Amino acid sequence: NFTTSTSTGSVSSSGLLFIGFRNNTRHGPVFTQEPSDSIFPLSADDNQVFINCKAKGNPPPHYRWKVDGREIDTKSDLNYSLIEGNLLINNPHVINHGGVYQCIATNTFGTIVSREAKVQFAFLQNFSRKSRNTVSVREGQAVVLLCGPPPHYGEIKYSWVFNGQSSFLQQDARRFISQRTGNLYIAKVEASDAGNYTCAVRNIMTNATVFSSPTPVVVRRDAVMGEYEPKIEVQFSDTLHISKGSSVKLECFALGNPVPSISWRRADGNPLPGKIKINHSSGVLEIPYFRPEDAGVYECVAENSRGRNVARGQLIFHNVEHLHWAQTLKDAEMAIGANLQWECKAVGKPRPTYRWLKNGELLSAEGRNHVEGGTLTISRISLLDAGMYQCVSENEHGAIYASAELKVVASPPDFTRRPVKKSTVIQRGGEVVLECRPHASPRATISWFRGGELLKDTKRQTIMEDGTLRITNISKSDGGRFTCVARNRFGASSSTGMLVVKEPTKIIVTPLSLDATVGQSLVLPCEVSSDSSLSPIFKWFFNGKAIDFSRQEHFEMIGGGFAGDLMVRNIQLKHSGKYVCMVQTEVDTVSAAADLIVRGPPGAPEDLVVTDITEATVQLSWSSGPDNHSPVTMYMVQARTPFSIGWQTVRTVPDSVPGQMMHATVKDLNPWVDYEFRVVAINSVGVGEPSMPSKQIRTKAAVPKVAPVNVSGGGGARGELVIMWEPIPEEQQSGEDFGYVVAFRPLGSNTWIQTVLASPDASRYIYRNDSMAPLSHFEVKVGVYNSLGEGRFSHVVKVVSAGEGEHPSEAPSRVWGRSVSASEIEVFWEAVPPGRQCGNTLTLKYCMCWLFQSPKKFNTQGCLRTAIKKIINKKKKKSVNIIHHYPLQQTLSWDLAVENLDKKNILS
Repeated sequence: NFTTSTSTGSVSSSGLLFIGFRNNTRHGPVFTQEPSDSIFPLSADDNQVFINCKAKGNPPPHYRWKVDGREIDTKSDLNYSLIEGNLLINNPHVINHGGVYQCIATNTFGTIVSREAKVQFAFLQNFSRKSRNTVSVREGQAVVLLCGPPPHYGEIKYSWVFNGQSSFLQQDARRFISQRTGNLYIAKVEASDAGNYTCAVRNIMTNATVFSSPTPVVVRRDAVMGEYEPKIEVQFSDTLHISKGSSVKLECFALGNPVPSISWRRADGNPLPGKIKINHSSGVLEIPYFRPEDAGVYECVAENSRGRNVARGQLIFHNVEHLHWAQTLKDAEMAIGANLQWECKAVGKPRPTYRWLKNGELLSAEGRNHVEGGTLTISRISLLDAGMYQCVSENEHGAIYASAELKVVASPPDFTRRPVKKSTVIQRGGEVVLECRPHASPRATISWFRGGELLKDTKRQTIMEDGTLRITNISKSDGGRFTCVARNRFGASSSTGMLVVKEPTKIIVTPLSLDATVGQSLVLPCEVSSDSSLSPIFKWFFNGKAIDFSRQEHFEMIGGGFAGDLMVRNIQLKHSGKYVCMVQTEVDTVSAAADLIVRGPPGAPEDLVVTDITEATVQLSWSSGPDNHSPVTMYMVQARTPFSIGWQTVRTVPDSVPGQMMHATVKDLNPWVDYEFRVVAINSVGVGEPSMPSKQIRTKAAVPKVAPVNVSGGGGARGELVIMWEPIPEEQQSGEDFGYVVAFRPLGSNTWIQTVLASPDASRYIYRNDSMAPLSHFEVKVGVYNSLGEGRFSHVVKVVSAGEGEHPSEAPSRVWGRSVSASEIEVFWEAVPPGRQCGNTLTLKYCMCWLFQSPKKFNTQGCLRTAIKKIINKKKKKSVNIIHHYPLQQTLSWDLAVENLDKKNILS
């Protein structure tokens, strides 16, 4: 039953429904804690078990519980009590109170059920006190002692006690305790094994331990068991399915005489994973954190001197994917008569199935309800459909629950939250859409009025299915007052707005597509005409992104009012693209676009490759980089070596590489030199960036082509012929094992005397012959060679051997100078007397050194040599002119020396 009141716009109901406007947070129950599978230890000290369940809701929910599908009556069953939503079990019994529990939460909006939780109790009962039979065994024979554990639940650990000792029996290669059966295995009995054996069982959860009656073992001495091959008594299953991430333990133990050794391996020959643990004298193999790569056939090999035996089993990776939601439910608030569709999706292996609950009860697929897997459809919703719904997804590993609330809304039309827009401004010739979206349940019928006139569909105006009014090709006469009237069975309401028609905005000066060169500046115009009552707002976009003028140094908007031109300063390549001028007013938006092409020097060539390397040439090929809107006219090739200063332009074939050619031959290279190359593109705008350097290559070796220069000699000690030359630079040596060939002969002789100097840095050779007359004249030449052969010789020069003396014994005297001009001075000195010149007087030279002292204490010094032949020494004074680039209003100090080039000694 429900009532309506059109004056207040409210509806009420006595059912589990949401009626009227949603003005509070009342809602159905939602679980915040649910019970989960648990194992509780049973002990004398702890006689209570607590199972959690908590839900939120408004009003607060109340709770019920089920166990194995049976309702729990907490009032009559004293073992159960509720603490809020939690279930307390007093004095639990392992049989009476173990089972599957489920929590149920209910309030006025509906009921939900929790997931099912399996509750079990860990316990360990005592062994029977009945005496155990004596086991008689011969020495050398094997024996198995059965444990026979008492009733229990929960993980347990087996141990054995020998002769009542305080410590447990230690396992070794001869004795093994199976943690699956508890049995004790002795591979080969010895005389010391006689005694009483007691099985000890400990429950890991309760920590309780119980002991069996002792089993007496008697070792017979009437005979000794002979040797026999291993017999595997403890082994694992032929096939085991192991879940991802779990730990698996394989047991293997053999009886035999001698005591067998146990080893493990994989049947496919692959090594055992490094994480594997082998303990208890190899009797247990443990694989933690099982992964797909751990799957396979594992073998246990038992071996002694009498033979061997193998047990094998296959471990199969069991890919169990736990159930989880990929798509869950959301609360729904629906109007009467609407259609509802909910969908839930769960992921898991095996593939899950679905069922639906309403208020905790199975929802049948009949009438207006349609269920297909995880999809629930309810057509033509009524008030009776309100409540709590749950989607349950389950497979053999468990179930998961998703909950949602359906609220059914009933109300008259109301514009409080969404009235018709108070004022809508539109340009003439445009299109307007006036929305009418009142809150109403069931959905309201809509009528539109202009002034007091009821509007009907025409060619230009249409009332859409959702109540929206659409008017096209707007004219000035369409302006005015528009009213939307909404009605349903619970009442009616209306809302009014104004439509104002303005003149449209037009761009009368549009930006033009332009070409520009890097570094230029230009203006893209944008001017509009618009309704005088409107204020246009200009925005510029570059390649789809709005230009932020506060952060762009290259862009500036100039003009004002109905103009918003774009100034682009110092244009760069990155400014190429599409520019859009957008003008917005209160009623419309217009835009115009232009393309700007920026031309610049070409980009760097790419993919440079060096091939066909010879001693003097290489072949280069490359691909073009961006031409930056100006075609490449030519390419320039550059190279560098360890001996060059930076990059140098090299000669190519062709001499000028045209822009359409992507290869060239580099010529005139030095043999046996490491080169890097790069290519630079040039267009009408300028020279572009160079390519990335090529990989370093070395030209092939060749016979040296360059002969030594500045070959000279003379001086030295008596009996010496000194020959000197300028060494060949490394980049011109053309190959490995470079050296010099020095050839000389007395003047007038036809026979050359040759010697080889294997050092590439050599610049001097001294030939010694005590019988050589002083100042003997020789013809001299110096050649070169490397590992490929001999190169050219220098020109023949004449060199004089050493004379009698050592070096000059006296310095020049009376040195003075005078200024000749602003950049020239003249220096005078007294010549060294002939009797004191010593050495090779024909090659006597003077060395002049100077020191400039400026007012700023900037000192410059240098030396100048000039050869003065002996014949000139008849004059008393000699002079030389020195031209210097410093002003001569400075103090000059002079030293004058004479040197004997034979000895390289200088007197000053």
